[in-house]
Amino acid sequence: MRGLPILLALAFSPAAWSAHGYALWGDLKYPPGFPAFAYVNPQAPKGGELRLVSNLRYSTFDKYNPFTIKGSPPAYLPALMFDSLLAGAADEIGSGYGLLAEDVDVTPDGLAATFRLRKEARFHNGDPVLAADVKYTFDTLLGPYTSPAYKTTLDDLAGLDVVDERTVRFRFKRKNREMPLTVGGLPIFSRKWGMVGGKPKRFDEVVMDVPIGSGPYRIGPVNFGKDITYVRDPNYWGRDLNVRRGTSNFDRITVKIYKDNTARLEALKAGEFDLMRFFSAGDWARRVNGRRFKTGELVKAEFRHQLPSGFQSYVLNLRNPKLQDVRVREALDLAVDFEYMNRQLFYNSYQRVQGLFGNTECKSTGTPPPEELALLEPWRGKIPDAVFGPAYQAPRTDPPNTLRDNLRKARELLKQAGWEVRDGALRNPKGEPLVLEYLDSAEGGARTVTPWIRNLEKLGITLNFRTVDFALYQQRFQRKEFEIISLAYPGTATPGQDYVDLFGSKSADIEDSGNLTGIKSPAVDELLRRMTSANTKAEMLPACRALERVIMHSHILIPQWTAPTHRIVYNAWRLQPTATMPPYSQGEGWAIDTWWAKPQQAPL
Repeated sequence: MRGLPILLALAFSPAAWSAHGYALWGDLKYPPGFPAFAYVNPQAPKGGELRLVSNLRYSTFDKYNPFTIKGSPPAYLPALMFDSLLAGAADEIGSGYGLLAEDVDVTPDGLAATFRLRKEARFHNGDPVLAADVKYTFDTLLGPYTSPAYKTTLDDLAGLDVVDERTVRFRFKRKNREMPLTVGGLPIFSRKWGMVGGKPKRFDEVVMDVPIGSGPYRIGPVNFGKDITYVRDPNYWGRDLNVRRGTSNFDRITVKIYKDNTARLEALKAGEFDLMRFFSAGDWARRVNGRRFKTGELVKAEFRHQLPSGFQSYVLNLRNPKLQDVRVREALDLAVDFEYMNRQLFYNSYQRVQGLFGNTECKSTGTPPPEELALLEPWRGKIPDAVFGPAYQAPRTDPPNTLRDNLRKARELLKQAGWEVRDGALRNPKGEPLVLEYLDSAEGGARTVTPWIRNLEKLGITLNFRTVDFALYQQRFQRKEFEIISLAYPGTATPGQDYVDLFGSKSADIEDSGNLTGIKSPAVDELLRRMTSANTKAEMLPACRALERVIMHSHILIPQWTAPTHRIVYNAWRLQPTATMPPYSQGEGWAIDTWWAKPQQAPL
């Protein structure tokens, strides 16, 4: 999470395994020697340019190193410049196929995984990718100068042995079904990156040194504050591999930078770039129009996917004493009127998020069955009582439900928590008013928060909307110095160690970790342990469903909304999509990976 360039679709199988790829529960879709992934065009022509807009919240970049805490790297850099040991498939979940590694061998006890590197694998400087580079990468990621999220993600990694020049063996502390493929999905870089005079710099001082990766693209022309161009490496070592055939088709990928959403939208209409993914329902419904749409040059399309819905949420920081009572947090949840917002602001284009694992088998439903109760009962009295009842459902205001009823329930919860109206304000026994701050880096966010603010005022709660520049926002985000923020968490059908970073007690006090809420719960820790160490799908599902019940009934996340489609505008005169979008494609990643430039372009 948190921008970590990890293939979240990769996971662990308990049986011994030695093959061209690795599957979550032992079944790979593609056999040995498969020619190419089914969703690509193996004969796609190479050439042309894809002009994109940055998909990041910040407007520019000030470093090329995506692994350190400070600073902002360019959009798409990790995926374009760094290869990993294994590559995921966009039409399959829980699997990975050999990229830098030609095969992977996992021991029967699941405590070690051996990767054999391809002899032809090369870095951009021409050096072979060797076991020593893999070890250097992991030693660096686990060192003091990278994002702490790597330490949490790799917490079950006991060590890495260089068996021979092209063979590495990862040792694990315990059975963890995802670890062989988590390490297989991390980017590998050269030990010469950042080296000066034969000696490596301290890694946090490797800032503008051009990365030495082994991916299909290198950094080309750069106009700081305006754009960055990635140039396809014509000598890319992996261009003929089955996992790369039909991909990386553009000679150049230029990522343009704009200061705000309005500038981006107007630049798209003016033809300054070729593709943009939309997250604003208002823009999509009302402002995606103009001459280029009428001529057919720009196409407005929605592509339905099968991705997990994720859990975009208001994040409540339990480090704030006013948010430590679950009844207060539930009251805040009850004041959200999603049905009104969807109708009045979102053009009925969204669905309400209902939990951590929407659109996956991990979603909890109904009351806990015996296999989930067996995991939950030892914690009765230490987790919310509601966990033992029906699965969490977000409050509704469509008939027969009403906002008035929800606010009445919220008022009663606040009273039980010691908050009552005194001297014209909602106060606790100390006489303190219930005043909270919502932090954002974009003023446009106020539009969607205002209905919630208005409803909270009816309860006597003041929610102040505060905007700061992104640099300050990022700093406060990393240091957990906020009370309420909004965050779009990506979902996964194969939850594992990444959720330990999000909800594990150990990561709560680590700067830049994924545990933004500050939750510290032995029950959650045990469910995470059960989930990550499950040997079979039948063991994993009760654990992740029980985890969802505890997290959602703890009301540390107030669910927002999700869309079942990717909303994309693209230039049909310049770009050729593949026939269909693979079901697990991440939006513009489909275009970057598999589209190609049309040989003849109509004049602009």
